[in-house]
Amino acid sequence: MKIYLIRHTKVNVEKGICYGQKDVDLAESYEDELEAVKEQLKDIEFDLIISSPLSRAKKLANDIFGERVVEDIRLMELNFGDWEGKVWDEIKDPLFPAWMEDFVNRKCSNGESFVMLRDRVFEFWNEIKLKDCKKIAVFTHGGVIRTINAIVKDIKLEDSFNEPAVDFGEVTIISISK
Repeated sequence: MKIYLIRHTKVNVEKGICYGQKDVDLAESYEDELEAVKEQLKDIEFDLIISSPLSRAKKLANDIFGERVVEDIRLMELNFGDWEGKVWDEIKDPLFPAWMEDFVNRKCSNGESFVMLRDRVFEFWNEIKLKDCKKIAVFTHGGVIRTINAIVKDIKLEDSFNEPAVDFGEVTIISISK
């Protein structure tokens, strides 16, 4: 089985803004980026297409595959809770310093920790591996792809940020033996 992890394209968000699960607009370059992703996926027959319900991932999936797309909330980005939409440098929450020291285990105010993200992604990943499919497309976010890579490579969450970042519109292919 081959699983194609597709990160959404660039977003129209100022640098330094926290926007995990906040629904944000896509950048003006979307149409060009859409064509680049389509080119990477052309001529591939997918048995299943799954997307995060956040519009930045869902729009890309729907624009390529239309009604075939199935949504799964476990593919949403990390929930930054009360910090969503705020400038990172201006977050005054008393929990913020502790979270910065240990974002893997500590959760954001009314949000998630990286462990919580991993737990929901791990559940999704174990379920998807059992599907009777040859090729699956998964439209999602950088944090989710980083988490899946950590699971597949058996990397500690603390060490997963030493791995290269996934670019907007990048397609990562993971092969699973059954």
